[in-house]
Amino acid sequence: MSKENLVVGSKVKDFIKDAELRSDGDLVEALSGKVEEILKCAMNRCKENGRSTVRPCDL
Repeated sequence: MSKENLVVGSKVKDFIKDAELRSDGDLVEALSGKVEEILKCAMNRCKENGRSTVRPCDL
């Protein structure tokens, strides 16, 4: 996993809290790792299509 956090932890925790649930201490780091995986796949698709701009369709 990347050491840089790609999500706003407080926003994630608030979102979960609004659903009257609690979040584990490692959740934000795990979510950031998933976001990194998604973005890497999107960047690869972008390159494979000969573009230099990642678009929503690459997700």
